[in-house]
Amino acid sequence: MIDSIENPLTLYSLNNMVRQALSGSLPSQYWVTGELSEVRETAAGHCYIELVQRDEATAELVAKARGTVWSRIYALLKPYFLEQTGQPFAEGLKVLLQVKVVFHELYGYSLEVCDIEPAYTLGDMARRRQLIIKRLADEGVIGLNKELDFPLLPQRIAVISSSTAAGYGDFCDQLSGNRYGFVFYPHLFPAPMQGSGVEQGIIAALNRIAENVDSWDVVVIIRGGGATSELSCFDTYDLANNCAQFPLPIITGIGHQRDESILDIVAHTSAKTPTAVAELLIHAMLSQAAWLDDAMQGAASAVRSRVDGERNRLQSLLQRIPVTTALFMQGQHHRLDLWQRYMDAASPEHILALGYSITRVNGKAVRSVADVQPGDEVTTAVAGGEFTSIVKNKKV
Repeated sequence: MIDSIENPLTLYSLNNMVRQALSGSLPSQYWVTGELSEVRETAAGHCYIELVQRDEATAELVAKARGTVWSRIYALLKPYFLEQTGQPFAEGLKVLLQVKVVFHELYGYSLEVCDIEPAYTLGDMARRRQLIIKRLADEGVIGLNKELDFPLLPQRIAVISSSTAAGYGDFCDQLSGNRYGFVFYPHLFPAPMQGSGVEQGIIAALNRIAENVDSWDVVVIIRGGGATSELSCFDTYDLANNCAQFPLPIITGIGHQRDESILDIVAHTSAKTPTAVAELLIHAMLSQAAWLDDAMQGAASAVRSRVDGERNRLQSLLQRIPVTTALFMQGQHHRLDLWQRYMDAASPEHILALGYSITRVNGKAVRSVADVQPGDEVTTAVAGGEFTSIVKNKKV
């Protein structure tokens, strides 16, 4: 029945007719898929959502509806969804909801959520995770951090964690209390380790570390055990891309025994807990200490061997000294004998014995006739003695 202009409907009446029409034609509940674009909890325990659908090609919105999860349902749905998916009921998730259509004269069209199927969200999360991993692989960055050389002595450690996280305290205690006495220098770059700020917080910390990259040996990203539901914040493309291309080796220890995040996949090394990360660093130092110990022992052995060799050589020389000395002395005696013979042959006595004589005038040997004058008294030495003469004349 269409009312005439003379008898118009009130807005309430029209909305009431719409409500009755929808109630009569859509009495059942329906399973609906969509993306949560808004999730808002109230103090009374209710949850108000906005469900949207996007065009798969253009990502533009093609449909939108408001929804309500009343407190009696939400008190059951929220922990159930978290337990099954490991993910809190939050914006950005694709969900499969059981709803019934409601229309209120004042608030208009909305959906009343009655149930949820977590398996649908799990499937979508897994699909998105695989797409991110494939994208990183296609871009050739997924293994870049693993290709970096691990430092021989990883002592200067840039730690990305929450300052209040129990895992950070456990990590520092494990390092400082190591039984080998190794010294480490951890420095905290604070970042949230849960919630929507994880991605941007860690990226900002990495940027701060990169400003003085030569001051650090490794980067450690750690958190306490936490809930498995908080793992998804480490499964984002931007975070993985930044870590994969970071110029220092990144070690993760985000406290999940069973699950592996995308951040774990792109990191240089992944450990399950902060304590395990500390043990990994201690073991790296221990390996180098063992290598240095072996090298020192090898050097000491080489020195001992050289010293022993030189000692044996010296001992051999000492044993050869008497023989060498005797030969040397014998040679010197022979040389002395020869010199003695030369000296004896050149002595005045020997020369005089051969029939030669030595004439002196005024104590000086007469070497030529010019050395004497007639009337000079000269002394002539011959074998057996000497005699004195007076020069009467000289011939030239």
